[in-house]
Amino acid sequence: MTEASKKGRRLAVYCLLALFAAAGPVAAQAPAGSAEGFPGRPIRLIVPFATGGVTDTSGRVIAEALGRRLGQQVVVDNRPGASGNIGTSAVATAAPDGYTLLLAFDGTMVINPHVFAKVPFDTLKDFSPVGRIGDAVLILVAHPGVKASTLQEVVALSKATSGGLSYGTSGIGGTPHIAGELLNQRTGAQFQHVPYKGGGQAITDAIGGAIPLVYTAVAGAQAYVKNGRLKAIAVSSATRSASLPDVPTFIESGVPDFVSSSWVGILAPARTPTAIVRRLNAELNAVLADPAIRERLAVLGIEPSPGTPDQFLEDMRRDLAKYGPVVRAAGIKVE
Repeated sequence: MTEASKKGRRLAVYCLLALFAAAGPVAAQAPAGSAEGFPGRPIRLIVPFATGGVTDTSGRVIAEALGRRLGQQVVVDNRPGASGNIGTSAVATAAPDGYTLLLAFDGTMVINPHVFAKVPFDTLKDFSPVGRIGDAVLILVAHPGVKASTLQEVVALSKATSGGLSYGTSGIGGTPHIAGELLNQRTGAQFQHVPYKGGGQAITDAIGGAIPLVYTAVAGAQAYVKNGRLKAIAVSSATRSASLPDVPTFIESGVPDFVSSSWVGILAPARTPTAIVRRLNAELNAVLADPAIRERLAVLGIEPSPGTPDQFLEDMRRDLAKYGPVVRAAGIKVE
């Protein structure tokens, strides 16, 4: 090789090295389905309800804390409409990359499929469960003037009253409505449902004496129970509520195995990589173990219930089967 050829070869090598240096270091690609590098940008948490309710507020508590642990902001995106069906459908069709999540509510996921003639998603096929956040305890409360103080007395009064006793809830097909119908079926009570556009309006009417009973979340009623403007009858959780420890459960009040709470959790689109789901689940459970977060959820009447994605899937499968017969027996249907 001539001296000129050697110089030319060295020059070509130098030019190639210069090009690599200008391009900077090349990042290694994470294998498909890996959580390495996740999240690399903000995550969107779709809440399928308007701002201000217990579900929305709990979602914001979790989003803030989860964002701190993940090192990326978790942005709450409210998509209300059709009893949660609109926002839920948006997540069902989103890219399965972990960057779009759903704040899932049991009313939407396991009751709507029975109540609505058609829902734009399949609860068990269109989502990858991330984890359950907790359970919003439900409570049956009465106007102080109702001449009954225990569940058995209220049931007896409903049977003795012409037309039964009306009970208000946040709307048709919600968990409180279904729980009330289940109570009718289990006890023979004559409770007549009065749907409102929100639990707050139902509570206002009960305080004013327009309706005798309200079935609602503990969070919305506890202040009025404590100041005597409403009378607590029973809570429908498995154990007494930490917010109102003096109020008996429905089980203690003579209705065996009567447990009905509104759960809330996080779902991702189906086919989200398992490694990403596991990372999100681990961080969610760590958030729920934080005493400060547990205290903030307790104020909302939510008792944390951390667990695995598989456990959350079984919860949804169980509740889908549980509520179907109740809805059909009560003849509840929304076209």
